[in-house]
Amino acid sequence: MSDSHPDPYTPVQPAPVPYAPAPPAAPPAAPPAAPPAAYDPRAAVHAVRAEIAKVVVGQEGVVSGLITALLVRGHVLLEGVPGVAKTLIVKTLARALDLDAKRVQFTPDLMPSDITGQLVLDPGGDFGMRFREGPIFTNLFLADEINRTPPKTQSALLEAMEERQVTVEGSPRPLNDPFVVIATQNPVEQEGTYPLPEAQLDRFLFKLVVGYPSAEQEVAVLDRHHRGLDPHDVLGAGIQPVATAEDLQIGRAQVAGVGVAPAVLEYIVALCRATREVPSVEVGVSPRGATALLHASKAWAWLSGREWVSPDEVKAIAVPTLRHRLVVRPELELEGTTADGILTGLLATVPAPR
Repeated sequence: MSDSHPDPYTPVQPAPVPYAPAPPAAPPAAPPAAPPAAYDPRAAVHAVRAEIAKVVVGQEGVVSGLITALLVRGHVLLEGVPGVAKTLIVKTLARALDLDAKRVQFTPDLMPSDITGQLVLDPGGDFGMRFREGPIFTNLFLADEINRTPPKTQSALLEAMEERQVTVEGSPRPLNDPFVVIATQNPVEQEGTYPLPEAQLDRFLFKLVVGYPSAEQEVAVLDRHHRGLDPHDVLGAGIQPVATAEDLQIGRAQVAGVGVAPAVLEYIVALCRATREVPSVEVGVSPRGATALLHASKAWAWLSGREWVSPDEVKAIAVPTLRHRLVVRPELELEGTTADGILTGLLATVPAPR
């Protein structure tokens, strides 16, 4: 996240002609314009957080997680009860980044073609078939209440999330760049829902928990609504684009250049392998999860202005990166054992390099 100096050269004025009025003194030379500041994509990305804060009160960790995911082209699962600004955060993020966003409410009767698109009869010309794009052809795809649709439709996202393309009638069609799936689910109401398969959960870079605001933050929310804030109109709320897809692309290239020492790589592997040895865990973190933790740590280090990943970045991002990749034994889950608690314990016990 030069000082200019006045020109030391001052032009010499000609001597006045005898009996003639002296010409007016020339104005002092203006200092040269300061050189333009070096372009900093990190500053542009940080400005997005400040812009979102105009509408969204609190939830800084969720916003930072979404920005981090965009920097490494990762998908995000948001979990929280209704009414905690999950949809508003995504809409405001898209506006601040000048990205296209589409929202689909997932329901039990939603079909895969409702998401990916389909071939339709083209009445013009020779009455051939043309492809009508589905809402997945966007930059930020908001899958609202993803666990309310059957696995057949949930799996329609798998190819899009992993390959960044969809195949319709045997023809692959590339998606936009950037393309990120942001899915939401309600952790409380389970009736009429379909749990996400482990293969799909593993495709999400983060699982971010969107909690209740504090008392002070909730007062601030009410005050903004009292003063006329319309959460359905982010443009009217004054949200303006402060960064672009190009800023993300340049930032992504710089994230790729963040250094990682061999000792930190070994620490990431040790942490992920430790999850497979915990007796209360049925399924631990896969190598894909270790890779996700690496990329997320590099993005977090870049956002913090660091050129190298330290164990602190790994620890800071480990829980949201790994919590959805653990399968806790059902009998222990009933007793209150959670993936977050297991990971917190491992972060305290697995030795970190100094």
